Amino acid sequence: MQSRAVELLVGFFVCLGIAAIFILTMRVSNLADTSDVDGGYTVVAAFDNIGGLKVGAPVNLAGVRVGRVADITLNQQTYRAEARLRIGEKYKLPKDSDASVLTSGLLGEQYVGIGPGGSLKNMQDGDEFIITQGAVVLENLIGQFMTSMGSDNSSGGGGSSGNGGGQNALPAP
Repeated sequence: MQSRAVELLVGFFVCLGIAAIFILTMRVSNLADTSDVDGGYTVVAAFDNIGGLKVGAPVNLAGVRVGRVADITLNQQTYRAEARLRIGEKYKLPKDSDASVLTSGLLGEQYVGIGPGGSLKNMQDGDEFIITQGAVVLENLIGQFMTSMGSDNSSGGGGSSGNGGGQNALPAP
């Protein structure tokens, strides 16, 4: 009889642990909080490269979440990625604001950062950002760094001491 009670207690704690993992997953993935975009308006931002930006990613202005990425499509005429951003109705964006795809931390999730403009007119439903900056792709940065390092080393010593024993020096014929 005591064995049955222990089994029920273990089963209860296993169920409690699964529920805790589910709640933690929902909080970390930011899917639980959608109250910031109810009843808002949609604006469009076209980017050359969105990197790993996903639907549901946050849209931040000055570090404050003002909306979410509602949809991402490819414009077949311009071959640019268009992100539809759902902005909460209590947030007003100046018409000349800019949008950038940013990364939280070094390898964190990507989000859209809004830089406020100075216009007195606000964006309306369906407006498009004029100024956008796509994602900085880490692989491209590393590739540029490696090619710049390679071109610096292969340019030759150029020193006044002739051969100088450098590793780029050619042997005399």
